[in-house]
Amino acid sequence: MILCRSALMFHLQIPSIRSHVFSRFKHTYSFLSASTSPSLLNVRFLSLTHHPRQRQSRAFGSAVAAVADTKGRDTFLAEENVSWNSLGLSDSISRALSNIGLDRPSLVQASSIPSVLSGKDVVIAAETGSGKTHSYLVPLIDKLRGAHHNSEKTAHSQEESLPHEVLLILCPNVQLCEQVVRMANSLHRDNSEPIVSVAAICGRQGWPTREPDVIVTTPVALLNYVDQNRRRRLEFMRGVKYVVFDEADMLLCGSFQNKVIRLINLLRFDEKLLSQRKESIAELPVEQESAFSSDSVLSGEEEQPTEDTILEDGDDNTENMVDIENEADFIKRRDWRRVRKNYERSKQYVFVAATLPVNGKKTAGAVLKHMFPDAIWVSGNYLHCHNPRLEQRWIEVTVDTQVDELIKAVRQGFKYEGLNNAGGICRTMVFANTVEAVEAVSKILHRAGIECFRYHKDCTLEVRAKTLLEFEEKGGVLVCTDAAARGVDIPNISHVIQADFASSAVDFLHRVGRTARAGQFGLVTSMYTESNRELVNTVRRAGELGQPVEAAFSRKRSFRNKLKKRGANNVRDSAIVKESALA
Repeated sequence: MILCRSALMFHLQIPSIRSHVFSRFKHTYSFLSASTSPSLLNVRFLSLTHHPRQRQSRAFGSAVAAVADTKGRDTFLAEENVSWNSLGLSDSISRALSNIGLDRPSLVQASSIPSVLSGKDVVIAAETGSGKTHSYLVPLIDKLRGAHHNSEKTAHSQEESLPHEVLLILCPNVQLCEQVVRMANSLHRDNSEPIVSVAAICGRQGWPTREPDVIVTTPVALLNYVDQNRRRRLEFMRGVKYVVFDEADMLLCGSFQNKVIRLINLLRFDEKLLSQRKESIAELPVEQESAFSSDSVLSGEEEQPTEDTILEDGDDNTENMVDIENEADFIKRRDWRRVRKNYERSKQYVFVAATLPVNGKKTAGAVLKHMFPDAIWVSGNYLHCHNPRLEQRWIEVTVDTQVDELIKAVRQGFKYEGLNNAGGICRTMVFANTVEAVEAVSKILHRAGIECFRYHKDCTLEVRAKTLLEFEEKGGVLVCTDAAARGVDIPNISHVIQADFASSAVDFLHRVGRTARAGQFGLVTSMYTESNRELVNTVRRAGELGQPVEAAFSRKRSFRNKLKKRGANNVRDSAIVKESALA
């Protein structure tokens, strides 16, 4: 095989894997809809026939038997005596869940649902594959259904229309939006009609003429809609009663942060207007909202709109006021200050994440604690920890050994005994850090006679959707970047290979979270080189001690600086040795 190995930026690793690794897979997986009907053919290098797939949503996967921890407790499902009704859900929602095969809540769902039903702000931080989506989706849909029923009765008795209440779900990408919509649409009434109307508004999709009950969108798509017209913005914000931030750590960091902070400020501004109205404190007419520019609104919030200011330590009661010197005279500074500090909350905020570190002022967890100090935090038992259902393999490789180890790892993935329990379909995800590395890995596998799919940001949305669909139906090998590490819920991924080791502990947890989901088992093969040995040792040490990998949540920049400094020291030491030898 002729390869320009110096151009490959991936690091490959796998140990020899014993044939009995997956002998524990002695349980049956339940496929919850026709959309995941597996082929009975044994998969070998993707030599499969195509099976038509019904466009039907698949509910969150469940396993008949889940592994227990060292104390004999189930690591996924709640106690047998815990039912959906006992958590406070209505009979109709409970029946809808049973109809899609979810007869018993998971541990995370049992902990989260009562908190969400309480109406308080909630932060759900739990490991991947623990059932977080249903943890917020089910109780909020139940509340929305009840609110619509009550509003219809009230409107009928008063002969007036009340504002249409909306559940707004924000996701970082289109794929996750569509997945949430499928899960919401899987909940039906006894007459087979959907409990609520749901729409994904992202990509090229326009805003629906008739507003649905549940809107799933991205921050950019939502801002593009509300910024077109201020009255439209006010009307929309007024109807939103429940707001969910899925993959909250991603939304509150990086390129998403300013947009998400701005949306939170707009939503809170609406709450303050409603509170002013209700308490008759310097009542602000609805039509005067247009007097404020977006920038003015943002500058008056407790949480500042920029990354530099929002994350600084400071008193929550700082007197940052809206600049109203040139605004209408009916607004008084003392009135605004009063309603700014004390106002009745009219929306519920839910934040959901699989990784939510709080160590550091600018981490997502620290931001949430500052912005929502009264929120209820619900944490999974294995948050930031190694999943006990995972079998992990580690090996340090060099440029000369990485290619052979990759091919060896992928081929061994087709020989596991557990394939028979998954309908004979093997699904392996191979992660690389860059688009170029994905293309290089794909070429290596193709030359070795192993067909594979590719998934990265340079693929169009249509191509990505088709790729995931074919990978779910046929199985085989998916070579991808971290674009597939978050929110992609494909059943029975038995093997995750890190051709490039993750550049941070956050990425590591999301990658390995693609397998061993919903009570199932999985294997992770992590390959690394000397350059990322320090991060690997930190992650492995945390796993051996049964501790969270919080210590490994260092920022990529500081981690690179450490390596750069160490390299500079090595060069300096070499120069000293050489100089001494010459002397």
